[in-house]
Amino acid sequence: MSAPVVIVTGGGGGIGRATCSQLGARGARILVVDRDLAAAEESARLAREAGGDAAAHAADVSDDAQVAGYVRACEERFGGVDAFFNNAGIEGPIAQIPDYSLADFEQVFRVNVTGVFLGLKHVIPALRRRGGGAIVNTASQAGLRGVGNLSGYSASKHAVVGLSRAAALETATDNIRVNTLCPGPTATPMMESIHTAVLGAGGDPSSFVTRIPAGRYGRADEIATTAVFLLLDAPAFLTGAEVPVDGGMTTP
Repeated sequence: MSAPVVIVTGGGGGIGRATCSQLGARGARILVVDRDLAAAEESARLAREAGGDAAAHAADVSDDAQVAGYVRACEERFGGVDAFFNNAGIEGPIAQIPDYSLADFEQVFRVNVTGVFLGLKHVIPALRRRGGGAIVNTASQAGLRGVGNLSGYSASKHAVVGLSRAAALETATDNIRVNTLCPGPTATPMMESIHTAVLGAGGDPSSFVTRIPAGRYGRADEIATTAVFLLLDAPAFLTGAEVPVDGGMTTP
């Protein structure tokens, strides 16, 4: 089998970068997509160092034409698409609902929900042209339970779960697997940003760790290992699932 071709959005961030490196170690050909071209280029460099072939592509995942553009760029460079890590996302502000601005709420949904929808809209036909493949949409443990003061983020990640389930049902006969990755709090720049915001509001971010049964944040490489399994190794019968990697946070 030839080296798989994988698109990774949010590829310049913590989980995206770790996933690109692990995919590179598997010899994959990767299109690293991020709004920040320099960050995407660094992830692509690390993926090449690990043994893969990778190229960087700048795009806003909430823009229909730009999403179509990154899919087209991948097909032109690598000949097709075999797997898709639909991973780009933002956390939005930390605020109670009465203090949460409509503009912020809509921006979180543009990236976290519209971005995932557009990725599915344009990648599913590409996978069908290839005869099948795998999609992994990144939600969160916050997409499986309520999280106070992060209403936009939590609501958007619940929407990702719903989109993933719909896509899994629509593609089940196309040899396409669609699953949802639900990380818990992970030691990445996004978590650092949340820490800073909580401290700035006079809060105590150490309380985040106390809510995790495992007693620590996840590591980006742990989330990436699960993403790579779902993208490359999972059995064909595994589709429509939510896979939490959260140190036990969503255990009933």
